[in-house]
Amino acid sequence: MPRSRHLVAAVAVATAAGLLVTGSVAAGAATNRRPRIRPPASIAKAKKIVYCSDITYPPEEFYRGSTPAGSDVDIGTAVARLMGVKAEFDNTGFDGIIPALLSRKCDAVISGMNDTSQRRQQVNFVDYLRVGQSLMVRKGNPLHVHGLASLSGRTVSVETGTTNAGFLQTESSKLQAAGKKGISIVTFPKDNDAANALRTGKVDAYFGDSPVVAWYIKQAPSSFAFAGQPINPIPVGMALRKDERALRTDMQRAVRMLYRNGQMRRILGRWSMSAFALKL
Repeated sequence: MPRSRHLVAAVAVATAAGLLVTGSVAAGAATNRRPRIRPPASIAKAKKIVYCSDITYPPEEFYRGSTPAGSDVDIGTAVARLMGVKAEFDNTGFDGIIPALLSRKCDAVISGMNDTSQRRQQVNFVDYLRVGQSLMVRKGNPLHVHGLASLSGRTVSVETGTTNAGFLQTESSKLQAAGKKGISIVTFPKDNDAANALRTGKVDAYFGDSPVVAWYIKQAPSSFAFAGQPINPIPVGMALRKDERALRTDMQRAVRMLYRNGQMRRILGRWSMSAFALKL
């Protein structure tokens, strides 16, 4: 997956939020109009779609007070409304989010998750974004980090269980194979803690999804900065169990509809994520 979240203005919001909710939080009322997409019987009966989401990853998902907010929350809610039901977001740690889906704790995952071949062995995806990853450093880049090669011998924070963590491990192995020092990778269960480790000087850099890095920098411009250009763009999708074929078809239709009617681009524009729209 792609990810990141913590401290300073943005961090304070994310941290406080992480302490507030361990269960699920409803977001978005069901529309009274006839649904544009008829959902599977189980969704229609429940009158809601429950999403597992690690709500510590601004601007994609985070808490404002005790209310989930962010681009994924808006997108998940818009998909549910097209089916005439509510959206509910169950705060779930990212390293256990696929097991939570497979154990039927939720109907789908929407959590800035990269659609990868490894994950497709367990779940199906409905892609809705394409996002690259970025390095974040302290303001002024005192250690002169400018790309992956410059991470040799450096300490980098990242969220546990993410595509970003696996990508760093692969890059570290490449550096070692070339006779250089590898990357010391420090993982955190919550992405905002990984970002905070950089702010407090415990690591040399942080690695996460580009929109998340941009969010941290926007919230704390005196503390953080980009290092180099975004890399490794990967599709981001909603994950579903492989037996949920009807729901997957409905969600694919919903995503296409949101792009066609302009709502997806309005949502992404609201969160400064227009550059990550799919080219449909």
